[in-house]
Amino acid sequence: MKDPEKLIWEHAKSPTSATPRGGAAASHHRTLPKLLVLLILFVSVTYVVYTLKLVTNSRDCHEPPFSTHTHTHILSGIGLTTIPTINATASTLRLLNRTSALTRRESRQTAAETQLRHVVFGIAASSKLWEQRKNYIKLWYKASEMRGVVWLDDKVSSAGKGERLPPVRISGDTSKFSYTNRQGHRSAIRISRIVSETLALGMENVRWFVMGDDDTVFVTENLIRVLRKYDHNQFYYIGSLSESHLQNIYFSYGMAYGGGGFAISYPLAKALQTMQDRCIQRYPGLYGSDDRMHACMSELGVPLTKETGFHQYDVYGNLFGLLAAHPVTPLVSLHHLDVVEPIFPNVTRVEALQRLTIPMKLDSAGLMQQSICYDKSKSWTISVSWGFAVQIFRGVFSPREMEMPSRTFLNWYRRADYTAYAFNTRPVSRHPCQKPFVFYFSKARVNSTTQQTVTEYERHRIPPPECRWKMANPSLLDRVEVYKKPDPHLWDRAPRRNCCRVVKSSSKKKKGTMVIDVGVCEEGEVSET
Repeated sequence: MKDPEKLIWEHAKSPTSATPRGGAAASHHRTLPKLLVLLILFVSVTYVVYTLKLVTNSRDCHEPPFSTHTHTHILSGIGLTTIPTINATASTLRLLNRTSALTRRESRQTAAETQLRHVVFGIAASSKLWEQRKNYIKLWYKASEMRGVVWLDDKVSSAGKGERLPPVRISGDTSKFSYTNRQGHRSAIRISRIVSETLALGMENVRWFVMGDDDTVFVTENLIRVLRKYDHNQFYYIGSLSESHLQNIYFSYGMAYGGGGFAISYPLAKALQTMQDRCIQRYPGLYGSDDRMHACMSELGVPLTKETGFHQYDVYGNLFGLLAAHPVTPLVSLHHLDVVEPIFPNVTRVEALQRLTIPMKLDSAGLMQQSICYDKSKSWTISVSWGFAVQIFRGVFSPREMEMPSRTFLNWYRRADYTAYAFNTRPVSRHPCQKPFVFYFSKARVNSTTQQTVTEYERHRIPPPECRWKMANPSLLDRVEVYKKPDPHLWDRAPRRNCCRVVKSSSKKKKGTMVIDVGVCEEGEVSET
């Protein structure tokens, strides 16, 4: 007799142990899942096929239907599996049409770029200072290419006829407006209305109104580069702040300073004109024209768009430290030129600015742009402010130090110290061995072979202090030559300082001359020792 457990085990293994009825039920249960799987598979594949068809064959409504040339792919388990595809010729034609349309669109955009003819300058001037300050306007204003109006408080004997100056007009009467600020002058009211009065002249095809003073010098090509960044059909109020932290605290960190210049888009100027007189009446206690304009911008809800290339220069003394470490942004304007010293030594203010126009014409985008490099063999630090000056220091100064302006200037508030600036500064070197040797721009030419500008900088002849460091002496140099290719598209790229490299020369003609190459930084190039 078999063991009971063994009998049960054999019975379970035997295929005939189940009854015929039980076998039919099991077969039925196995068939049902198969049908469900096949149904799900059929639906899924059909969905994928039609999705691929829509993705790969998307077309415009006017294009012809799918080509009759098809490729058939058989998917296992499914009979209806033909996927039509577009033939290569139709696809190529469609690509060419789209490329052509894109090219035409880019061409229209280029033609529609803001040009100088789209800008109107409104210049605030004083009849008492007109004879002196009109010379600043002559430096940058081109009557054949630009439009502008000089707004005076009274008539002058020479109104700019035949002097390549903008037409002169007398500002409207502002006696109906109240002015209660005891420290200021009510001429601020007439100056604040210059944009509205210029708009009222009805000039056509205007995109921007640019405000400035009679002692403001604009680099107009850089001004256009800045304005092209913005949509002139929108409300824009573009300018910059004062260099004095105390000024910005007293007035506002959200206000454009008019001496440095500011730009207002045409639609915003129209909106301003409709409400400005009412706005001015609400602020009789404000000091100047800038804060009145800012008050009206606030009522319109338009914030200041800051562009740091507009320079108010609320400082006294020597601008050298500011100009030699100009921020990485296009130089748009200079102001308070009657207050500060001439930017080049031993010449008048106007003569100094006339010299600056030489590199400005050659490469306005690169004007005043700083490059920092090192002569490792001599342990020198070199800072190039292109078109203005070159500095050579004994020893190694980091780029972080060199890009901060040295305090060669004084604060607008004479009792304020270095903490009263609205930006970082560094002290002027006191150690006799760390004082810079300064080479000022003297002349420029274009090398027609290499298509480079060659700017020359001559050493400022002041006796250097005695230095006991046993190292190479920059006083043995008389001049610096800087080679640079003009780069009109410099500001179309992300902001970055140009790089400079000291060029070794064994030529006897170059004795007493340092040669430097300035240009776009190469792959992996870094300002390091």
